[in-house]
Amino acid sequence: IIIAGEISVCLSGGGGKRNGRSKKWKEMLKLPHISQCEELRRNIERDYTSLCEKQPIGRLLFRQYCDTRPELKRCIEFMDAVAMYQLAPDEKRRDCGLNSAAHLPDIPQDVVAGCWERLEQSPCKELFNDFRDYLSGAPFSSYQESMYFSRFLQWKWLERQPVTKNTFRHYRVLGKGGFGEVCACQVRATGKMYACKKLEKKRVKKRKGEAMALNEKRILEKVNSSFVVSLAYAYETKDALCLVLTIMNGGDLKFHIYNMGNSGFDEQRAIFYAAEICCGLEDLHRERIVYRDLKPENILLDDRGHIRISDLGLAVQIPEGETIRGRVGTVGYMAPEVIQNESYTFSPDWWGLGCLIFEMIQGQSPFRKRKERVKREEVDRRVREDQEEYSDKFSEDAKDICRQLLAKDPKERLGCQGHGAIEVKQHPIFRNINFKRLEANMLDPPFSPDPRAVYCKDVLDIEQFSTVKGVNLDPTDDDFYHKFVTGSVSIPWQNEMIEMECFKEINVYETDGTLCPDLDMNRPNPPPKRGFFYRLFRREARSFINCKGSLELSVCEFRRPC
Repeated sequence: IIIAGEISVCLSGGGGKRNGRSKKWKEMLKLPHISQCEELRRNIERDYTSLCEKQPIGRLLFRQYCDTRPELKRCIEFMDAVAMYQLAPDEKRRDCGLNSAAHLPDIPQDVVAGCWERLEQSPCKELFNDFRDYLSGAPFSSYQESMYFSRFLQWKWLERQPVTKNTFRHYRVLGKGGFGEVCACQVRATGKMYACKKLEKKRVKKRKGEAMALNEKRILEKVNSSFVVSLAYAYETKDALCLVLTIMNGGDLKFHIYNMGNSGFDEQRAIFYAAEICCGLEDLHRERIVYRDLKPENILLDDRGHIRISDLGLAVQIPEGETIRGRVGTVGYMAPEVIQNESYTFSPDWWGLGCLIFEMIQGQSPFRKRKERVKREEVDRRVREDQEEYSDKFSEDAKDICRQLLAKDPKERLGCQGHGAIEVKQHPIFRNINFKRLEANMLDPPFSPDPRAVYCKDVLDIEQFSTVKGVNLDPTDDDFYHKFVTGSVSIPWQNEMIEMECFKEINVYETDGTLCPDLDMNRPNPPPKRGFFYRLFRREARSFINCKGSLELSVCEFRRPC
């Protein structure tokens, strides 16, 4: 995917008070009367982790509920202290944990004692599990009877409303995907910018790409990571299936490696990107997803300079305890076990990270020179047999991590010894990276894209897709479309509502503590407001009926016999 740097300037909504929102944004995001949420109330899964931790709006509303109860407000203060504890450097964690005791609520002393005992033994975040168990008990049950949980149901109802092309404004083409164009788009109700990846229905059918497209969509939907492109919406038009994804304004790593002066990066910059890629792979592997296509053009920069892994078309989820085979990937970046069609789990991704680190530092890939014309078979042979060569651009630590990641035998490869990303993070080259703060988006990247620059091809240089001929869509395709088109994705949608401050402006309550009309089951749901044209045409219709009635009356009187 090619991403335009100018998009943040040209298409940001023009600023102003609405920040790109439609004039009617409050109507678009009007919360329903609580009576419309009763089916949702009956069927929603009552899971504390999902409702109060993972879902952003659910987390905020649970905190608002706790603020109304003094004993639970202290819980929230303690949770904030825990968050600070988790982000503190290891040497300061114990002090942070001790300071958090001031916020402990009135919970059983044996629970507190257990926390203290484990704190003395080892300063690890798992010691707070007992406290979390307390919150997920009686406080969670009482929360579900409160107006704050009812308000959460209203937001969930809104989240589940149908998504169409009219949900968005559509802007310039950014690039090409495998089955169609990628363009910039903006949510009318919030002003949030995204990239819309279009999969032309006829092109997908002609290439028999239904399984691949659905696999990518489901994996994107499953992964919630700051280091992997997020799926926010999935909808369809007459001609295309559409994935609405995180927009990345800073270009891809390939552009930055080869088109920004001398090829390659200084080691500090390369290692920062490697650390973020490592975090992205860790998040994927946690869901048992192997990516299989790490290369510079699939790593995108956002407008701050942080990276995300994109294009999950070749990613696959591996069942627990199983391995897979598949000779897929990009020539020069595929691991030896992939080329030889051997079974594997996550080892190809750590090989790919080694290729990326090498290329970022050297300015060329380890087994193929820039623009070298060589047959695929020769590149595959080099991957299997040749040892990569290191220039004086590499420090000893950089050489060491590349050699360990590029071990031909996956059993000897870094990241494949049973501990995955933890092994890689512990390499000395990352000694100055605080991964906890990195994962919390608290570290500044070494490079910030210029918002006035364009880190991609000109729109006129992007090749157009040819028309697909000889393919007809029919009702048998509808089952695939139904599986694909699922509307909003919960966590990204809720994050959008919070980030764009729509949640803050809409989520209001009565100042005297009474129920809002839309939360009161005893107050009827008010009828929807009618627009000007509805009232105008209704008035004209009444006039016509009155005139018609008068005319009929006159005719009857004329025909009445003497």
